[in-house]
Amino acid sequence: MARKTPSQRQAPATPPTQPSRELQMFDNPAPERDYVIRFDVPEFTCLCPLTGQPDFAHFTLEIVADQRCVETKSLKLYFWSYRNEGAFHEKVTNNIVSDLVAAIAPRFVRLHADWFVRGGIRTFVTVEHRKKGWKPAPRVELPAA
Repeated sequence: MARKTPSQRQAPATPPTQPSRELQMFDNPAPERDYVIRFDVPEFTCLCPLTGQPDFAHFTLEIVADQRCVETKSLKLYFWSYRNEGAFHEKVTNNIVSDLVAAIAPRFVRLHADWFVRGGIRTFVTVEHRKKGWKPAPRVELPAA
C-alpha cells in the first residue's frame, strides 16, 4: 500500500505576526494595590555589535503597575524586534526598561538579564526604575507552617 506524502502547508502572504517596537497596554485592573507582574523570557536574542554573532539571554522582568499594564503579546513581539539588532548587553537592558517606563509609567520595574557565556564570560545586567515618590509596602514575613 503506497503512502501519501503530506502536502506542505502554504506560507501566508504576510506573516500573522511580525516583530514590533510598539508596546501595547491595558488599564490596571487593581490600581489600588501593589502587586508584582513577573515575566520570564528564556529565549531573548540580539546580535553582538562587534562580531554580528548572536547573543542569547534569559530575562526576568518584574513590574509593579500603576495605571497601565503591558500587554503580553506586544511584549513578546517587542523582544522579538531585537533579534537582528546589534547592541551591547548593557544598552539593550537599559533601553528595554526605558521603553517600558515610557509606555506604561509603572511604579516599579526591574529587568534582570542573564547573558549567556561568550568568550568565557557570563554577563549579568540588572536595571531598575522607581516612580518618584513610590515606596513599596514593608515585606510581610509569615512563620513557617
